Amino acid sequence: MTSIDPIRWGILATGGIAAKFATDLALLDDNVLAAVGSRRPEAAQEFAGRFGGSRAHGTYEELAADPDVDVIYVATPHGRHVEDVMLCLEAGKHVLCEKALTMNATDSAALVAEARERGLFLAEAMWMRTNPNVRRVHEIATSGAIGEIRQVRAELSHVSRADSVRLWDPALGASALLDVGIYPLTFAHLVLGEPVDIAASGTLTDQGIDDNAGAVLTYASGAVASIAWSQVSAGDSSAVVAGTTGRIEVPARFHEATSLRHGDGDDLTTISEPVIGRGYAHEIQEVAACLRAGATESALLPLDETVSIQRQMDEILSLLGVAAR
Repeated sequence: MTSIDPIRWGILATGGIAAKFATDLALLDDNVLAAVGSRRPEAAQEFAGRFGGSRAHGTYEELAADPDVDVIYVATPHGRHVEDVMLCLEAGKHVLCEKALTMNATDSAALVAEARERGLFLAEAMWMRTNPNVRRVHEIATSGAIGEIRQVRAELSHVSRADSVRLWDPALGASALLDVGIYPLTFAHLVLGEPVDIAASGTLTDQGIDDNAGAVLTYASGAVASIAWSQVSAGDSSAVVAGTTGRIEVPARFHEATSLRHGDGDDLTTISEPVIGRGYAHEIQEVAACLRAGATESALLPLDETVSIQRQMDEILSLLGVAAR
C-alpha cells in the first residue's frame, strides 16, 4: 500500500455497531467501504445501499474471499468472534474485531498467535483507546502532572431493553462485563497497568449472565481501581483518576469522551480535543496508518494488553460465579 491508496474495508455483519462504524468510515477520505457481508443476502444489499459499499455478499465466506478488500471489520456478537476472525485470517485478510475479542483469554491468545504466525494485522476494536481525549488522560496521568496515581474510579452502565437478544442470550456471548465492563477495566489498565489482586461481586440473571457488578483492583504501586458496570441501571458513566497532587475528571460518557478536566482542588483546566464522528473514525485511522506502514500490530490497540485484559475478565467472571464459556 502507498500513502495515497485508500484502505478498502469490508464489514462482516450488518447490525447496529456495524452501522455506526460505517457512518464514521464515510467521514474519512482515505478509507472506503468496499464490501459488506451478511448471512442474509438481502441484509447485505440493504446495508451496502445505505452506506455505499460497492459489493454485497450473501455469506461471510464470500466477503473473506473478496480480492478487493484489504481489512475486515468483524461486527458479530463476541460469541462468534473466534469463528469469524479465523475465517478472515485464513483468507489472508487483516482484521479489526469488535470487542471483546473473544469469550476468554485462551481463545484471544489463540487468535493473536494465528495472526502473528500469518503476518496479518489484528486488533480488538477498543475504540476508546484511540479517542483523543482518552489519550490525553493517559498522557497527563503518566506524565506526573497530578503526582503519583493512587486511585482510579470508572463506571459504565445503561438499562438494556428486554428484547435486545444479544445482551441476554448466553449463546451469543451475553455478559455485561464483556459488553460494557470492559471499558472501565481497560481505562484502569491504561492508567495503572496490570493488577496484582482482583476482588469482584455482582448479580446474575436466571441464565447465569452477569448483569450488574463491580470490582476492586489493587496494583503493585499501592494504587487501587474501583470499577462498576451494569446493563440494568442508569449510572453516571464517568471516570476519575486521582493522584497525590491533583486529579483528572472525565464526564459521562467517559469511554467516548469529548472533554476532560485536570488540576488540583477546584482549580481545574478543561481540555476538549476534537472527535471525528462518534469516535470510531479514530480507530479506523489507526488501523489504516498501521497497514500503510506495514505494521501487523498497533501501539494504541496492543494485542498483549488485549489478552491481559481478557484474562482479568476471566478472573472477574469466575469470582461472580459465571460458568466458563
